Amino acid sequence: MLRQVKTENGWVRGIEAADPRITAFRGIPFAAPPVGRNRWRAPQPCKSWAGVRDASRFAPISMQWIPGLGDDVYCREWHVDPEIPMGEDCLYLNIWTGAKKAGEKLPVLVWFFGGGLQCGYTAEMEFDGERIARRGIVVVTVNYRVGALGFLTHPQLTREQPEAPANFGNLDQQAGLRWVQRNIAAFGGDPAQVTIAGQSAGGGSVMSQMACPDNRGLFSRAVVMSAMIFDPYLGREPGRPERLKQAEKKGEDFFAYLGVDKLEEARAIDAVTLQRKYEKYMESHVPFFTVQDDLFCLGDPISLYCRGKCVDAVMMAGSTGDEFPNAIRAEDEEKLASEAARIFGEKAAEYLSFPESHLLQPGVGYGKVSGIDCTVKGVLTQRARDGKKGYCYCFNPDMPGWDHPGTFHSSDLWFWFETLAKCWRPFVGRHYDLARQMCDYFCNFIRTGDPNGNDLNGEKLPRWETWEEDAPNAMMFLSDGAQPVCDQPTAFRQFLTDRIMDRIRKG
Repeated sequence: MLRQVKTENGWVRGIEAADPRITAFRGIPFAAPPVGRNRWRAPQPCKSWAGVRDASRFAPISMQWIPGLGDDVYCREWHVDPEIPMGEDCLYLNIWTGAKKAGEKLPVLVWFFGGGLQCGYTAEMEFDGERIARRGIVVVTVNYRVGALGFLTHPQLTREQPEAPANFGNLDQQAGLRWVQRNIAAFGGDPAQVTIAGQSAGGGSVMSQMACPDNRGLFSRAVVMSAMIFDPYLGREPGRPERLKQAEKKGEDFFAYLGVDKLEEARAIDAVTLQRKYEKYMESHVPFFTVQDDLFCLGDPISLYCRGKCVDAVMMAGSTGDEFPNAIRAEDEEKLASEAARIFGEKAAEYLSFPESHLLQPGVGYGKVSGIDCTVKGVLTQRARDGKKGYCYCFNPDMPGWDHPGTFHSSDLWFWFETLAKCWRPFVGRHYDLARQMCDYFCNFIRTGDPNGNDLNGEKLPRWETWEEDAPNAMMFLSDGAQPVCDQPTAFRQFLTDRIMDRIRKG
């Protein structure tokens, strides 16, 4: 087994996973600590070390809210440990490999966690890469800076470092990808077979990395889970980057909130104080996100992808059944009709009559629809017109538990990584069967760019056809397993999808 590996900066010693045929390497540095002068800078080269570095434990998570202090669904699912080590020195990655020697050229998965670019970490228990590694994949999970330390913009930063003034968390991800190209062969991986994947803000990060022209050659496949978030009624795309000059004003406001004038003063504030101040700041201000700096980020990643201005990569994309539903809100029927007329125009009366429109009680909402689902399908349709292959899915099984959560945002992660046994929810046989199927599809895609193939029993998985404009094929992941469907849109849903795509095309 590969228990000890030499990286470009020195030797690392991993530890056997629960299955001793898999070695887990945790906490491998891929860049210098982003502290002191390196705070709010692009990741700098990592220094080499002497001897053999212990890589048996996760490194500290990025600065963020303390996990496990709330009572929301995520504090029950995986943000459970308030004592987890946290620090500004956080640029480390983790690897799971079943290779017995270097140079085996196994396909590679590089995973970016979600959390709105404000929280999240590679040590979340659902991201254990062992089950994927058992299928002959080398799994890499990359930590990155989040929140104010990862995405602050400020005019002083732009003047000091015009070559990299913003998007430090995204640049961390990119540095991790480049490290993989230089080092993964030593862990048995093939740098020519890299798939990038992520969920929520991690999926948005996948889109951002695809839209960066400097990333050509770093990967050839992409999986975007629950990330193309768009409200078809309000025309809002939360992940759309604002321009650097606009974002810089937020940085100036934040400096004023901190009580500092100069960048050097802000860099001198200890990381814990800075984080807690940022948490209070967010109570009345918009958080910091990816911005269009015309260096790393050249515009809206979804729009750039639809126009083919991106890394050429085969995509798998989808959503869960119950996440972020969109609807028209109105206090009474008169306002509801007025709002429907504004959105639908002359089609309002027709769409109001559709059973699927879910005309609910005033104040609850009209036209309940999944904007993510519409956006994914609109984007895949656009790329299919350009001759690009894509695969669509929807995750919608029953989710057990006293909280009756439905298929909430992120609930599918236990299944893609086949880590259900780590969850408190009382999953039973059908859930484990579905997770095994989903992980099989995921790994087939990582290997070949096509999710089809055999399951762990050597039997053919249900056929997952590509998404086509005239044959909108998708895979439904349901309680009784994977079910292929041809999802022809109704006029109502097509109208909303066209509305979304029109906004996206305009950038």
